[in-house]
Amino acid sequence: MTLTIPDDVIQSLKIPKQRMDIELRQEMAFALYQRGLASMGVARRYAELDKWAFLDGLAKRGIVRHFGEDELSEDIAYARDSQ
Repeated sequence: MTLTIPDDVIQSLKIPKQRMDIELRQEMAFALYQRGLASMGVARRYAELDKWAFLDGLAKRGIVRHFGEDELSEDIAYARDSQ
């Protein structure tokens, strides 16, 4: 799939041209996650971010983390291993 963004929109964005693709990809990933349309795993892979960078991006944007069953199980296992 290809997403077409009009030139006037691209020119009005305050994003350096060399960062345009990754910045827009990441913003789309955060928006899809926030709306519940993508899981964290899917969104972070699309954004090309590791788990910690994605979580940092959520925090910077004030996006509340969704806890699905898999994510909750992963966090519980991590907490148990850390004791």
